[in-house]
Amino acid sequence: MKNLANFFFEAGMLKRTPRTGFQFLGSGTESVAEHIFRATLIGYSLARLDGGVDVGRVLALCLFHDIPEARTGDLNYVNKKYVKVDEERAVDDLARTLPFGDDYRGLLAEFAAGETPEARIAHDADQLEMILALKEYKDLGNRYADEWYPFAVRRLRTESAKRLAETIWATDSTRWWFDENSDWWVRGGS
Repeated sequence: MKNLANFFFEAGMLKRTPRTGFQFLGSGTESVAEHIFRATLIGYSLARLDGGVDVGRVLALCLFHDIPEARTGDLNYVNKKYVKVDEERAVDDLARTLPFGDDYRGLLAEFAAGETPEARIAHDADQLEMILALKEYKDLGNRYADEWYPFAVRRLRTESAKRLAETIWATDSTRWWFDENSDWWVRGGS
């Protein structure tokens, strides 16, 4: 039980571990935990759209894909040009302490290889989460988001993710809650 408690504390570090790419974008902040949460929701949605994959497997891949960053930190694309992280060691060190360590190792290996349909969907969920963030910052006036978007789209692997990316980019991120045809905005529920 002590090892599980330690794992949960380690996972909690991801709430305080910033995603570092936003410093190059010039605006925006997000923790790794926030990224994982939305990526997991996206993965679930893509898996359900696909209909032919193991939804639970996609969820597990999305949920665990960035857990090593509690130990390694989040490296953006510029960092990765110069810094080599021993992610395998970070995975192995944690896996040795977990009752499901072999499962954890397997999930990270599957995600990295990207060969199964589930891993491709999880990978796309990871990228779509970034595309959503870019769109949010674009809608708030960050002109550099337009430059980043084509590169993120080129990393997508599934057709449904590519279609979803197009829809995301064409959708106003600030209007999801507003129904202009409703009297609510005039009467306030009276």
